[in-house]
Amino acid sequence: MNIFQKIVLLLIATTLSSCSVKYSFSGASIAPDVKTASIGYFNNMAAMVSPILSPTMTDELTQKIQRETRLEIVSSENPSDLSFEGEIIGYNSAPIAISGDEYATQNRLTITVRVRFKNIKQPNFSFNKTFSAYADYDTSQMLVSIESQLIPEIVKDLVENIFNEALSNW
Repeated sequence: MNIFQKIVLLLIATTLSSCSVKYSFSGASIAPDVKTASIGYFNNMAAMVSPILSPTMTDELTQKIQRETRLEIVSSENPSDLSFEGEIIGYNSAPIAISGDEYATQNRLTITVRVRFKNIKQPNFSFNKTFSAYADYDTSQMLVSIESQLIPEIVKDLVENIFNEALSNW
């Protein structure tokens, strides 16, 4: 190897070793100086309310961050590098499939949340956005009897979208 090739190789090695973004198998890319996250309780402000929705939403987001990142979860009253807060602003069921005799055969439960994400270390990644997800169910089932199955499914989709938006800076 000549001297020029050695210098180029040394410059490349030095440049690569100074990069400091960590990636995980979850798809999260979190700067090494980000250590803590807080998750505020997601109050249900929707016109229609399910008693399990707020705790399910808050718990699922907390568990996802604990499972798939190295971040320490701190109380929302304490300062943190990342913070998630918001509210459930939509919870509604509407018919989506009408049969030939003009009766609904399928309904769709849609949940909408407004999320305020603050990244203290990298403010350009902060956002205030609305996320929606849904699940369909047969009209022969009453929403009250099926929502305990649908809510966790929908919340899982919502949390995945929120997590990707906040922590997958691709």
